[in-house]
Amino acid sequence: MSAFCTAILSLGVLTFTSSAKGAQGSVPISIGCTTRGAYFKENRVDLLCPPRCDYSQLSVWGSGVYASVSSICAAAVHSGVIKTSGGIVRLQKSTGQENYQSSTANGIRSLPLSQWMSSFSVSKIGRKALEVSGPPKATVVPTAVRPTKKKAAKSGKKILKVNKECKADIAFLLDGSCNLGKRRFELQKNFVIRVTNSLGVGPQGPLVGIVQVSENPKTEFNLKNFTNSKDVASAIKNVTYRGGSTNVGKALIHTTENFFTPDKGTRPGYPKVIVVVVDGWPSDEIERAANLARESGVNVFIVSVAKALPEEQKMVPDPTYMDKIVCRNNGLFSYAIPNWFGTYKFIKPIAQRLCSYDQMTCSRTCYNSVNLGFLIDGSSSVGDANFRTVLSFITEIVKSFDIHQIGARVGAVQFTYNQRTEFDFGEHLTTDSVLNAIKAIPYWSGGTATGEAITYTTKNLFGKLKNSNLNVLIIITDGQSYDDVEVPATVAHQSGTVIFSVGISWAMEQELKAMASEPKDAHTFFVRDFPMVFKLVPDILKGICKDYLAVAM
Repeated sequence: MSAFCTAILSLGVLTFTSSAKGAQGSVPISIGCTTRGAYFKENRVDLLCPPRCDYSQLSVWGSGVYASVSSICAAAVHSGVIKTSGGIVRLQKSTGQENYQSSTANGIRSLPLSQWMSSFSVSKIGRKALEVSGPPKATVVPTAVRPTKKKAAKSGKKILKVNKECKADIAFLLDGSCNLGKRRFELQKNFVIRVTNSLGVGPQGPLVGIVQVSENPKTEFNLKNFTNSKDVASAIKNVTYRGGSTNVGKALIHTTENFFTPDKGTRPGYPKVIVVVVDGWPSDEIERAANLARESGVNVFIVSVAKALPEEQKMVPDPTYMDKIVCRNNGLFSYAIPNWFGTYKFIKPIAQRLCSYDQMTCSRTCYNSVNLGFLIDGSSSVGDANFRTVLSFITEIVKSFDIHQIGARVGAVQFTYNQRTEFDFGEHLTTDSVLNAIKAIPYWSGGTATGEAITYTTKNLFGKLKNSNLNVLIIITDGQSYDDVEVPATVAHQSGTVIFSVGISWAMEQELKAMASEPKDAHTFFVRDFPMVFKLVPDILKGICKDYLAVAM
């Protein structure tokens, strides 16, 4: 990495002690070691640099007059205004210039820069500077940091509960680039720890893993490695800063392709979530990576900290990266935080968004977001052998779906003159369990009252389940109904159920179309003989997906 990359650090501004205009007797503003001159809009302002800055991690451009991208405190030490122990410095803004000169002074080597948009200089103020190693007599301690009496320690440690209502497999992409530096990297880790504590990590709730963004991405730990909030917090604390470029696109591809696999802890039916935490902006191209994530069913969130200042906008490769990277550009998947020193109020809202299963639109597909009901003709004209063929046909359809408590659901009703629920949507919550249940359905035999069967299914199968899935009913019959089918089908349509009608042998085309949803031709199927029914499977699956997309978009 170049020296320029090492020093373009995002803002880290500490709590203001008071407003300041630079006048004699004004209270200085406390700043961080990495705070740049570009942060302040005032032409002149008094500032308080902290002690114990790691000046080996800070860079300065210029001598006497510094480019505004420089660290204020490092410039103050370089110019001799303060010592490394910190102190008060007066910042004076000025216009940009060409040919900032390099020099070495007071243990700091400044760098040359051909041109920058704005500048600043630093000077001592006309009173004795406060040494921040001792108590600053002139500063006003803000209410937020005044010493408070310690509360009596409670017996035992706080137990972090598992949030079983939060269903998600989450990868946090930590920014480990040179934009941060080690100090803000630690602040970032603390922020992510608080978010994971708020999530309530556990085997029946959300699981969390970490990937670090740098020149090349590194998976720090996977979903299966730590299954409670305490262990996750300890693991995050042990993540070490890497440095390098902010290659978010590369990390996004790595996580999409390598992180979300069953052997690493990904669970069927759980939304896959990536939370990109970036301080500044990505160094590489992210559009292709974001498209890959969406196509793979991954919900990408972004938490952007310290976005580019107006004079830095020209340095951002793609100013629209936040719109492109997220799952949907609807406001739900993006969060902007001014700096690392006021993150507490953002923790709970971010955790709530990560647990909003119904709004995880990128993980929801036609194969994991439908309630698939089958209404099966068990009349005497079908016969046992053909009935088994119908069950095999249903099996071929069901195999394509991701069946889970928070995924697709399957239920079945058999009808003759009467109706019988073979199994409802809540009985079997895995694909294997559903397939076994279908295989075990006994042939009933009797008459054909399809209309009453539709009414029964609308009420007793779909009416009992309340979720955000699309309701789909596939009616399979081999003959004419003894009762009216149009009115019951219309009621089902109006309740939000999509109906596909599959007719075999002696089924009536007029009845099939009366039962089917609009457009009728796309939801009506017919074959002359039972063994031919299997050829309909691909078209029915395509039809279900088309209906789902029409509702989801």
